[in-house]
Amino acid sequence: MIVSCDYDLLEFVLSSPTILDKSIDYRYLHRWLGTGLITANGGPKWKKHRKLLTPSFHFAILQKFIPIFESNGDILVEKLGKVQGKDIDIYEYSHLFALDVICESSMGVSINAQKVEDSEYVKNVELLCRLATERQCTFYLRPDMLYWLSPNYYREKRAVKQVHNFTDSVIDSRIQTLQNSTNDPNDTPGKAVPFLDLLLKSTVDGRPLTKEEVREEADAFMFAGHDTTGACMSFVLYLLASHQDVQEHALEEQKTIFCEDIDRPSTFDDLQRMKYLECVIKESLRLYPTVPLFGRNTGQPVIYKGNVIPEDVDIAVNVYEMHRDPEYFPNPDKFDPTRFEAMDGTKPYCFIPFSAGPRNCMGQKYAMLELKSVLSKILRAFRLLPTVPEHQLKLTSEGVLKSYNGIYIRIVKRTF
Repeated sequence: MIVSCDYDLLEFVLSSPTILDKSIDYRYLHRWLGTGLITANGGPKWKKHRKLLTPSFHFAILQKFIPIFESNGDILVEKLGKVQGKDIDIYEYSHLFALDVICESSMGVSINAQKVEDSEYVKNVELLCRLATERQCTFYLRPDMLYWLSPNYYREKRAVKQVHNFTDSVIDSRIQTLQNSTNDPNDTPGKAVPFLDLLLKSTVDGRPLTKEEVREEADAFMFAGHDTTGACMSFVLYLLASHQDVQEHALEEQKTIFCEDIDRPSTFDDLQRMKYLECVIKESLRLYPTVPLFGRNTGQPVIYKGNVIPEDVDIAVNVYEMHRDPEYFPNPDKFDPTRFEAMDGTKPYCFIPFSAGPRNCMGQKYAMLELKSVLSKILRAFRLLPTVPEHQLKLTSEGVLKSYNGIYIRIVKRTF
């Protein structure tokens, strides 16, 4: 394995049309996610599914999801209002918000993660994420023969069955609804079409996707879209609480956009105008990239600067260190959103929170709209404060970057 944060090597790997296979560790997700877009190697299936799903993330389609962001954001603000003045682990709130949003966006149903405590689906998704990370990081769990003898194997097997049963039931229900409806339920102007419906109506090589293929992609949306967004939200709010000057700048932008009607829902145009808030999100992603390390595999020998990298070598992209390279980010440990106002794009591979190249994250525009929507709502409702004494993060990676001692802040209701 090669682990690197060298710019030239990362540009070579991520821009390569041939280094498209995922590293071996992604196989630990196959029992749950199959070989959908996230976990598949860069063969014909991946290319066809990528081509199939890319139009789903066009801005004209994405802006229809804003009401979903807004309604779930209202639930979050209501919940936060009940704990104002207290020190809270904001991740406990943000990741449930993100789960509700991605489930409603991807499958057209709400799991009410924010309202229903101890949801079995939520617990199983969280468990599967932890088990995959634990297997990746525990040498004796990596070989299949040893893993099959461990309690984790049976915990994973049980959780996968329950998650698949839930997804299958939603798929069956949507198929029935689409078959029984004389009018397409998605034809309502301005209404968001769940990604699941797009999958059910799509064809590959002239045939519809199999139920298993649909489930793989639906589960992949859930996996990719909840923990990453929840973690990013938490780090942004933590940084805003710790940097009052940045928070004030971000709030002034909100006041300029919303004027006297400070509590109204955001529109697509509003979100597009939130340039400084976008810089805040990007700077948070630079310091705390949601996926700090990800891998590619050389499916065939490749030549890099005159040297041969053999076939079947895993190359781990160290995003965390790349983002703190002083050559590209002067004073790299400082939280300074204005640095993104000045970036000219001449070194596009120095900032890669959503990966880059042919296998970049298709959902990055969706994620940015979701983050702007909810962060704007929170900023307008609450003043964010550090705890006393200020909470110190203890970073850990469970595939997604987190703080194992929580991400604690204090919130106070705003008055204008």
